[in-house]
Amino acid sequence: MNIPAANSLSDSSFSGKWKVIAALSVAELLAMALWFSASSVVPQLVSEWSLTGSQQAWLTMSVQLGFVFGALLSALFSVSDRVPAKTLIAVTTIAGAVFNSSIALVTPSFAIVVFLRFLTGAALAGVYPPGMKVMASWSRKDRGLLIGALVGALTVGSAAPHLLNALSPGASDGLPPWRTVMHIASGFALIGAAITLLFIKDGPLTGKAMTFTWRKALEALTDKPTRLANFGYFGHMWEVYAMWTWAPIALIASYKAAGWNLQSARLAGFAVVAIGAVGCLLAGYFADKFGRTRICIVSLALSGICSVTAGFAFGSPAVLTGIALIWGIAVVADSAQFSAAVSELADPNYVGSALTLQTGIGFLITIVSIGIVPPLMDIMGWRYVFIALAPGPIFGIVSMIRLRKLPESRKMASGAR
Repeated sequence: MNIPAANSLSDSSFSGKWKVIAALSVAELLAMALWFSASSVVPQLVSEWSLTGSQQAWLTMSVQLGFVFGALLSALFSVSDRVPAKTLIAVTTIAGAVFNSSIALVTPSFAIVVFLRFLTGAALAGVYPPGMKVMASWSRKDRGLLIGALVGALTVGSAAPHLLNALSPGASDGLPPWRTVMHIASGFALIGAAITLLFIKDGPLTGKAMTFTWRKALEALTDKPTRLANFGYFGHMWEVYAMWTWAPIALIASYKAAGWNLQSARLAGFAVVAIGAVGCLLAGYFADKFGRTRICIVSLALSGICSVTAGFAFGSPAVLTGIALIWGIAVVADSAQFSAAVSELADPNYVGSALTLQTGIGFLITIVSIGIVPPLMDIMGWRYVFIALAPGPIFGIVSMIRLRKLPESRKMASGAR
C-alpha cells in the first residue's frame, strides 16, 4: 500500500493515537471471543452430542477455513479499500455474533454447526486484517509494538470463552451450560462493534492501497527475504492454533485424572491462552529495539521446547500448568513480528497482497496441525502428542537464521533485523 513517509508528518498528525489504539485493541479483543467459543465448550458438546475426536477438531478447523475464505474474498474484491475500516469491522463483527449465537438457538445437525462456524470465521476475516491495517496507519517506529498489541488483544479475546466457561453456573460441579457461553461471547462481540463505530478511525499513515494481484502476492514466495519471513510465520502457525485448541482440553483431562477441581482446569485453560498477550507486547517492544529475527528465534525456541516437554507433565497438573503458561507466552509472542517483517520486506505498493497470501497459507496450515492431534492422541496419548507440533518451531528457527544472514534483513526494525 502507498503510505505517506512517517518522518514527513508532524506529531500533531498523530493526535489521539493512543485513544484509537486502545479502542481498537478492546474492540478486537471482544470480537475475537467468537473464535474459540465452541472449542471452549468441547467437553459439554462431547457429553451432549457424543462428538468424535475428528468432530471436535472441526469445531475449530471450520473457523480457520472460513477465515481463509473470507480473507481471500475480501482481497479479490478489494473490500477493505471500498468500505471504511470502522464500518467493515463493525458489520462483520455483528455478522459473526449472529452466526455464533445461531448455534445455541437451535439444535442443528453437526454439519450445520460446522457451516455456522465456517461463516463465523469468514466474518472474522473482516475484523482482524482491517484492524491490522488501521493499527499500521498509526505506527511510525513502533510498528512491531502496535501490531503486537493487536495480536495480544486477539489472544486475550480468543481465551475469553474459556474464562466464561469457567465462571458459568455449574462450572465447579461438572459441565456448565454451553449455550450461555456462546451467547455471552456473541454479546461481547456486539459491544466490540459498538466501540468500533464510536471510537476507531484511520491514522495519518493511511494511503491508497493497490488492488490485490496474484502475481504480486506470489512474489512473497519468490523473493527470498520475504519468503523466509513467511516460512518463519508458517512454522509458527503450525504450532500456535493447535496449542490454543488442545492445551486447554489437555489441562481439563489432566486435572480430571488427578481428581482436581475442573473449574480450576478451565481457569488454567483461559490463562495459558490469555497470557500470550504479555508475550506479544514484550516481543513487539524488544523486536523494534533489538531486531525481529532475534526475538522470533528466541520465541520459537522456547515454544518448541515447551511443545516437547508439556506432555510428560500430564500426570502432574501443577507442573503441566506451569509449562503451559510459559508455552502460552512464547507460542504467540512472535506472531506479529512475522507480519511486521513482511510489511518491511515486501514491495511497499503491494504489502496488502503479500499479507493476504501470508495469512491465507498460514491459516490453511493450522487446519492440518489441529486435525492431526485427535488421531495421534488415540495412538500415543497426551504424553507424546504435542511433540508433533515441534517441527513448526524448528522450521521457523532455520528460516529466521537464514533471513538474518541476508543484507535485505536490514530493512527490518530500522536496521536492527
